Amino acid sequence: MDLGLEPLSSGAISWVLVSAALILLMTPGLAFFYGGMLRPNNVLGIMMQSFCALGVVSVVWAVLGFSIAFAKGNPWFGGLGFAGLAPWQTSHGVPGFPALAVPVLAFAFYQMMGAVITPALVTGATAERWQLSAYLMFLVLWPILVYAPVAHWLFSPTGWANRLGALDFAGGMVVHANAGAAAVAMAAVLGPRAGWPKRPESAHSVPLVLIGTGLLWFGWIGYNGGSALDADQIASTAAVNTHLGGAAALLTWMATERWRTGKSTTLGAACGAVAGLVAVTPAAGYVAPWAALIIGSGAGTVCCLAVKVKSWLRLDDSLDVIAVHLVGGSLGTLCVGLFATTSVNPHGADGLFYGGGLRQLGLQALALIVVVTYSLVVTTGIGVLTGGRIGNRVSRREERLGLDLALHGEQAYEVDDTTGTPQPAYTGDPLEPELETVGDSRQLVRASDQPPPFKWFGLS
Repeated sequence: MDLGLEPLSSGAISWVLVSAALILLMTPGLAFFYGGMLRPNNVLGIMMQSFCALGVVSVVWAVLGFSIAFAKGNPWFGGLGFAGLAPWQTSHGVPGFPALAVPVLAFAFYQMMGAVITPALVTGATAERWQLSAYLMFLVLWPILVYAPVAHWLFSPTGWANRLGALDFAGGMVVHANAGAAAVAMAAVLGPRAGWPKRPESAHSVPLVLIGTGLLWFGWIGYNGGSALDADQIASTAAVNTHLGGAAALLTWMATERWRTGKSTTLGAACGAVAGLVAVTPAAGYVAPWAALIIGSGAGTVCCLAVKVKSWLRLDDSLDVIAVHLVGGSLGTLCVGLFATTSVNPHGADGLFYGGGLRQLGLQALALIVVVTYSLVVTTGIGVLTGGRIGNRVSRREERLGLDLALHGEQAYEVDDTTGTPQPAYTGDPLEPELETVGDSRQLVRASDQPPPFKWFGLS
């Protein structure tokens, strides 16, 4: 939507560039957040995937992604006018933003950071089993075929959903619901980890998770606040709402977890904060602070309970991307239709609780359904393609060894048996056969290189 900003404001330029830098920090933060939740022999593997997104998606965004999202085209797909970010192409402004207060390159750089972290979010559902070469191919295809078109629909004033009046301030649909739907697709295509769901899950380093949470929370201020594209009242409101949403969700996740299990865990508090930040993202610049507290509180409870969804779906979503990002992003998107008010942002709309009726809620639901369906279908197609061309899964042998050694030849931790520090996950030769229980005896068998058969909803 056209925010009606004054041309080339030095304050706006400074704020947008700083916000872009803050968002960039979120991707390493995500690496810590995910890495701490896994077994110690897969820490570097998941972190590598986040850093690969920084490299690959940045290049893809500069070459094609930004153009598809924001160049002049049709309501469903942008054109190639900004391909390569060539100076003669980016000197005439962005279609639909006639009074953009920052240079086109600053705007493209800011949007690039959101494009980078979105496919990295997907790796939380596919942890410990995604082949790096297939993932790199995914990083090329997914931003072009899924992220950029969805960004065009909602972030570009020329997109069909934006034209209808659907609101997504900073990416509740474009980033979080989109990534959550892609996580469903890729978790289904890859199949479960060996031993799932019987194998116990435990985070190897909760302090690492908390470091990642802090970096994500810090960067999220720039993510949502920077979406105002100026250092103004809307940016201030978005920044405050972002923090309040995360804080409220942290508390309600803790309370829900205590009600369910009798204990409030540190890991749960971290997940709750992220769930609240996700849910408040689409609403941050459209709602009052009291509404952000309600949205965050609801996300902490709903997302905590939604962790059980993967069991119902028989889907190995390793790090609960569905519960946090798909459910949280969807909840926040619908809440825009309830709590949005033009008294906060005159370029928004009035939701149900401000006399706007059901219209805005209906628009939010329509856009959300289209985004989730599109992402689910196209991502499944990408997963099938990469699986057929390269092979998505690491072998059973590599999965037992862990991605750190199997794919990268490195370990996150050097272990000394005398110090009590964490032991390496595997110290033997990965090519040696394993002793497995067969019947009532222990027999020497060689595990297959093939991944376990894919089963979903009881189908193989």
